[in-house]
Amino acid sequence: MTAEVLNRRSVRGVTALRGGRRWRPTPYQVFGLAFWLLMTLAFWRVPPCCDAGQHAAAVERLRAGLPDAGFSSPYVLAQGALARLTGLSGWAVLRVCGPLNLLVLLSGVGRFVRALTPRAWAPVLALVFLTVLWGTERAWGAGYLALMPMTGVLGYPSACALGLTFWAWALTAARARDTRPVRFVGPSGLRGFTGYAALGVLYGAVALLDPVTGVGAAAGAVACVAGWQRGRCAAVAGRWALTGVVAVLVAAWRPYSAGDFAQGLPGGLLGCCWLALLGLPALWLRARRSSWRDPLVLLTVLECLAVAYGRLGALLGLALAGPQLALAVELAAARPWPVWRRALGWSAAGGACLGLLTVQAGAVVPRSLDPVGFAQPPRWPSYDWAAGYLRPGEVVLADGSHALRTLPGYGVTAADARAYLSPAATRAQRTAILRRGRVRWLLLTRGRRMPADAVVVAWSRRTGEVLARVGTGPNATARPTAATTR
Repeated sequence: MTAEVLNRRSVRGVTALRGGRRWRPTPYQVFGLAFWLLMTLAFWRVPPCCDAGQHAAAVERLRAGLPDAGFSSPYVLAQGALARLTGLSGWAVLRVCGPLNLLVLLSGVGRFVRALTPRAWAPVLALVFLTVLWGTERAWGAGYLALMPMTGVLGYPSACALGLTFWAWALTAARARDTRPVRFVGPSGLRGFTGYAALGVLYGAVALLDPVTGVGAAAGAVACVAGWQRGRCAAVAGRWALTGVVAVLVAAWRPYSAGDFAQGLPGGLLGCCWLALLGLPALWLRARRSSWRDPLVLLTVLECLAVAYGRLGALLGLALAGPQLALAVELAAARPWPVWRRALGWSAAGGACLGLLTVQAGAVVPRSLDPVGFAQPPRWPSYDWAAGYLRPGEVVLADGSHALRTLPGYGVTAADARAYLSPAATRAQRTAILRRGRVRWLLLTRGRRMPADAVVVAWSRRTGEVLARVGTGPNATARPTAATTR
C-alpha cells in the first residue's frame, strides 16, 4: 500500500462517514426562544394580578408548615417544597415558576402543531395567532385560558395545565396515528399498554392541576382519537379505555367541589373573541376535506359543547384554539397560493395588526408592548410599598378588592373593612373589631376618610391608597405622616 493512500485526506462535504447533516434550529425554535425571553422579562416586570396573591399565600403557608385547603394540588405542594428548600418567598416562587410554565406551554403548542402538519412555519404562525387574535386583556386570567401576552398569571397552575394539555394531545395524536417506530409489539401488532397508561397519568395530572382544564383536555383527547384512530378493533378500544381509567384514578386523588367548576361564562362574549373567528374559514375547509372527521373540527365542537353545557368560561380559549390552529396550518402551505388563500392571508394579517392594538383609557397603545411597560402602567397595582411595614401573620383591614386579593401573598391576613368603616359603627364597636381580629393595620383606597384614631405610615403615589396603623402593639413606634387619605 503506497504512502499516498495512507495519507489521503477526507474530502470536504462527504457526510457518509461523519453521521449526516449538521443540526439547524427550526423557525419555531428561533421565534419561540425570542418570545420566551421577551415574555419572561415582561413577567418579571409586571406586578402579578388577579388571584396571584392567594397562590402566593398558599405557598407561604406551606413554607411555614401550615396546611392549605384552598389550593391543595400537586403543583402548589411542589411550590411549597421549593420554598422550604430554598427559603424563597411565595412571590419569588411564582416568579421562578412563570418562565417554566411558559416553556412547557410553548413546547406543547409546537409539538401539537407538528402533529397536525409537517410544515415548518405552521408552529410560528400558530404562536402568532394564539397570541394576537384573542380579544381582551383578561385572556390570560384564570378564567380564560388562552395564549395572550398577559404575563401576570404565568405562575398559576392553570398555565402549567394548559401546556401539559397540548403535550397530551400531541402524544395522543402520535398514538392514534401510530407513526413512531415500534421495536417490540404485542401479538396483535399494536403497542403495549404501558404507553397508554402513562398517557392516562398525564391527563390525570392535568386534572389535578386544574379541573376545568382537565375537562377540556379530555374533550381534546376524544377529538384526536376519533379523528385519527383508524383501527376500530377491540384491542385498540381496550388500550384507550385503559388511558381513560388511569386518568380518572389519578384525578380522583384530589377532592373536587362545585366551586372548582363553577366558572361561568364571560360577559361580552363576542367582544372578546371576534378576532379569533377569523380562523373559521380555514376550519370549514378542513371539515370539507376530511368529511368532518378532522381533529381540529371535532376539538372545536366538543369544547364549545363543554362551554355551553357546563358554563365553563375557562374552556373558551381551548374552544377558539381550533380555528386559530387551522388558520396557521392553512397559511403555512407552500406558494404559489390560490386567490382564496391569499384573501385568507390578508384577512389574518389585518386581524393580527388589529389584535396588537387595544383601547385602554381612551388611548390606543400596542398590546404587545404594554406588558413590558412602554404603554400605560399595569392596571393591577403592586403592594411592595406597604409590605415593608407588615409582618407575617398580622391582620390588615382593606376596602379595595385588589388589596384583599394581593396582600395575602405577603404572609398577612387581609379582611374586609366594611364593618369597621360603617358610618353606624361606634368607637366602642370599632375597638371591639380591632381586638377581636387582632387588627394592626388599615389600608384604604383613595377618597376614603381615615378614622381619627388611625396613624398613617405610608401611601402609594400610583393608586393613592393609604396604609395606617390602628390599635396598639409592636408597631406603635411608626411615625405618623397624615391624618386623612389623599
